This record gives sequence, C-alpha cells and structure tokens, in this order.
Amino acid sequence: MTMMKTFVTDVFEDKGRFVQWLIKPALGLVLLAVVAGCQTQPAILPPTSQTTNVTEVITLREGDVLKISFPGSANLNTTQPIRRDGMISMPLVGEVKAVGKTPAELEKDLIDLYSTQLVSKVVTVEVQSSVFPVYVSGSVLRPGKIMSDHPITALEAVMEAGGFDYTKANMKKVQVTRREGESTRVYVLNLKQVMEGRGGESFYLKPADIVYVPEKFQWF
Repeated sequence: MTMMKTFVTDVFEDKGRFVQWLIKPALGLVLLAVVAGCQTQPAILPPTSQTTNVTEVITLREGDVLKISFPGSANLNTTQPIRRDGMISMPLVGEVKAVGKTPAELEKDLIDLYSTQLVSKVVTVEVQSSVFPVYVSGSVLRPGKIMSDHPITALEAVMEAGGFDYTKANMKKVQVTRREGESTRVYVLNLKQVMEGRGGESFYLKPADIVYVPEKFQWF
C-alpha cells in the first residue's frame, strides 16, 4: 500500500513538472506579446516640403519689354521697354506710367486715353520679356547681383553666383529675405536636400530677393 501511494505521488509530481514545462514558455510568449503591444510605435511623418511661391498676377517692372496692340488701329501698335522712370511713350498721347500696374490695368488706362480715337475699345498688353535683379551673398564663389529674364529658383541663383563654397557653406539653412509690402519676411531653405534629390520643392525668387548662404559651424 505504501509503495502504491509513493508511485501515485511520483506520477502526479512528474505530471505537474510536465505541465509546468508546457505552461512556462506559453506564459513567456504571452507576456512578450503584451509588452510589445504596449510599446509606442514611432510615428512616420510625411516629408516636409519647402515654401513655394503661388502663381501671382504679373506686376509690370522697369526693364519689361511690352508689346501693345490696338485691334482695328494697327498704326498705334508699339513694342518698347519700360524706362527707368517707369514710363512708356505712346503715339498721340505721350507719356504713360506703366511700372507697378498689371497688364490689365495698363490696358484699361490706354483704352481711356485713346477712347475718342479707337474704333474697337480693345487694347492688349503683352510682356515679351522681363529682366529683374536678385542678390546672392555669403558662402558662394561669386556673390553679387544677378539679372534674370526668366523665373529663377534659389538654387539656380546660387549656381549663377558660382555655386557654394563647399568649405564653408551651410546648405541646409540658406536664407531668402523678401520685402512684402511694409514688412520683411525671411525663408529658410534646405538646399542640400534639394541637391541630393531627397524631396523639397523648387523655391522661386521674386525681384530684389536676397539669397544668403551662411557658414557652417565647425567644432573642434
């Protein structure tokens, strides 16, 4: 009887060890899954893009070459640049201010000035070419004024100025200073990212924008 009791006890003890051997790994896996589920996953943020210019109404500037047409009165047609004083010289009516106006506004002014002489109350003003200055300074090879007759980006302006001085230039924090009405706004561009093709949109300059390439800090 004692031997039977001992045998049964040993069987149950062995069975208990076997059950524990099965349960422990399972509990470990459950705990691992719970812990993993509780960990905060890093947020995947979309890449940021640089500030870009929106399409704006053209404002006439000094140096713009205008083609002015009078349908029905071809003898009045003219093509000429806006002078440094902001004026153009028109047949029969003389000096007309053009700087600071949109083509549509200048068209309206010309219709008013020629109102008694036009068969058709239509005048078209077309900008044939436009030259404007931008300025590049800082860690570039040839800082100074750049005259452009086409839309130009900040990176293109830097390249026109000889490119970056790679020994000093901080291409990640290029500044564009722009006068907007009575205030001044500064944009910070990562042109290194643009050059490497890792995103970022082209940042187009406006007349008289100042592009500044700062120096990078060197720690010893």
